[in-house]
Amino acid sequence: MNPADFLKSPTPPPVEVSAISRTGPKRFCNRELSWLGFNWRVLDEARNPQVPLLERVRFVSISATNLDEFYTVRVAGLRELAKGGITTPAADGLTPAEQLLLIDRDARKLLQAQQTVWNHLKHELEDEGIHILTRSKLTKRDKTHLQEYFLNKVFPVLTPLAIDPAHPFPFIPNTGFCLALQLEREKDGRPLQALLPIPHQIKRFVPLPAKEGGHRFLPLEELLLINLNFLFPGYKATGSCTFRVLRDSDLEVEEEAEDLVREFETALKRRRRGEVVRMKISSGAPEALRSVIMDELHITEAQVIEVRGLIGVADLKDMVLDERPDLLWPSFTSRVPERVQDHEGDMFAAIRQKDMLLHHPYESFDMVVRFLQQAAHDPNVVAIKQTLYRTSKDSPIVSALCEAAEDGKSVTALVELKARFDEAANIRQSRRLERAGAHVIYGFIKYKTHAKISAVVRREGDQLVTYTHYGTGNYHPITAKVYTDLSFFTCDAALGRDATKVFNYVGGYAEPEGLENLSISPLSMKNTLLDSIAREVEFARQGRPAEIWGKVNALIEPDIIDAFYAASQAGVKINLVVRGICGLRPGIKGLSENIRVKSIVGRFLEHSRIACFGNGHGLPSKKAKVFISSADWMGRNLNRRVETLVEIKNDTVKEQIVNQIMAANLADTAQSWVMNADNSFTRYPVEDGAFSCHRFFMENPSLSGRGTAGAADVPQLAHSKD
Repeated sequence: MNPADFLKSPTPPPVEVSAISRTGPKRFCNRELSWLGFNWRVLDEARNPQVPLLERVRFVSISATNLDEFYTVRVAGLRELAKGGITTPAADGLTPAEQLLLIDRDARKLLQAQQTVWNHLKHELEDEGIHILTRSKLTKRDKTHLQEYFLNKVFPVLTPLAIDPAHPFPFIPNTGFCLALQLEREKDGRPLQALLPIPHQIKRFVPLPAKEGGHRFLPLEELLLINLNFLFPGYKATGSCTFRVLRDSDLEVEEEAEDLVREFETALKRRRRGEVVRMKISSGAPEALRSVIMDELHITEAQVIEVRGLIGVADLKDMVLDERPDLLWPSFTSRVPERVQDHEGDMFAAIRQKDMLLHHPYESFDMVVRFLQQAAHDPNVVAIKQTLYRTSKDSPIVSALCEAAEDGKSVTALVELKARFDEAANIRQSRRLERAGAHVIYGFIKYKTHAKISAVVRREGDQLVTYTHYGTGNYHPITAKVYTDLSFFTCDAALGRDATKVFNYVGGYAEPEGLENLSISPLSMKNTLLDSIAREVEFARQGRPAEIWGKVNALIEPDIIDAFYAASQAGVKINLVVRGICGLRPGIKGLSENIRVKSIVGRFLEHSRIACFGNGHGLPSKKAKVFISSADWMGRNLNRRVETLVEIKNDTVKEQIVNQIMAANLADTAQSWVMNADNSFTRYPVEDGAFSCHRFFMENPSLSGRGTAGAADVPQLAHSKD
């Protein structure tokens, strides 16, 4: 298939769905079930023969980690609503209690599928010389080795705990993993129940000496069972089980908190003690043990899942062995843009020449780090302003900001304390920045600041020039290696003024006036998107080409979905790439017959947010209106967060987004799923030679990073109509 053919292919025939009305709740898909559907697609990559074996193991682990987080946040929230007697339905008409029933049914199937996939992968690993052993497979030499390993690397960390009136049941933290034991004293047969909490710091899979060049591992729980005599001398085990708990991990923060950092530290402690929302326990657990665990954790049968297989599938990430590169994705090194090389690494000179868009991870995120490091060391830089939503533990960006502050530059860092699961890390980063002399602000209590902006003010002659970076992803060098995101660099004065107004808004609460090339949530972004969709409707009514391309991680905002429905009914052709949750039902006659939705799940995690509007010329077109954004099309992003929507006006950058990035995403068949009207997804057939957008981007440099001279040599997937 020629990739460009997809862009010209007709919309599939519309489906008659009599139960769907244009105004009723059934026009929306349920958010939670849609998310579970995405996680099924993630798990399916573990079955994909085109994916290297250890990467398939990684996909099983990712699926499990995703599901854990889903339960600790989304399911926990729904449980609180249901327990509180809240019956207000979601946009799709389902009450919290109804959603919980459907989630439980699908999640249990997903958990079983994870075990099934893992069992298949285990056999394939054995064929490749990688073995996960049980106690019965150990040799005498293995046991001697394991005893030494246990005494030196495990025993000092463990704390065995009896369960009786003198020893209260211990607190098991979120994702806590335990071995529970039914014991009997050898001298008189006296029974004892005990717990062995297993710290996260211990390796889940214990390596054994290799045989014939292979790799052998023993699960940690098996190691503990063969060394119980050191933990409970004088006792023998008569029964055992393992279990793992998930707790409510949502945070509640008082709106009038006087000291936001202290309030978040307190909230983090509450999270660690949140109610248990789910417990997985090994099948065949002794009934007395099972009963006491449930009683002490205050959970019901509905919250318990018996597992016949591996508990803690998320831990399989530890089995992705660097020593077996033959079973991993082929190595890939991110490119340094030619324009940056032409200027001998000088980011300011490269940006001064012309606006530049980098596509991560294909172009190195090190360019973003270099931009800030050069700003820190440049004597002509007078000020740096930076948002930080998520970043790495030893962040080079935070280090650069600290250096700049210590050097006397004015540094303002907006640190978002409400970045879920990164709150503690962000508190540490904020204190580090404050010690260096940076101005640290935390933004709004009721809004998260999710915008991705860096602004560097540089003295050039008698002028102050603002160099600005707008991103679609976080300032996180680690995740930037696997997340596809866009980094837009510019020294355009209008975009610099816009960035300054956003920082002033978050720091001083004064709503910005006169934004020139920028729309922001919660003030104007949603209206900009709705107005842009409405313009396409008007073009369609005038008989002019009317087309929309969009790429987001999630689409559930009802007003946006209804606007797309209205556009489809007016004849606007809409192609959407939605990686995860999608509340829109495509391809329904009389409602959405001109809308196609696809999801891409593959080597890299699709994360960039793009909106393209034909502007009366169809797509692709040089006259299209093109935006990049930090926001998904969700209520939280458009109504309750500070986000950015940047209009791209540079012709080369626009062409890169429309003719390369969006065209390749729409053309992909190697790792794509097409959404059906009933919220299900159908995968394109997995075939050798199918077009992969990830492979295309790895092999072809982007337009704006090469400059005009090199652009003509870059393969084009779609050619502009004018």
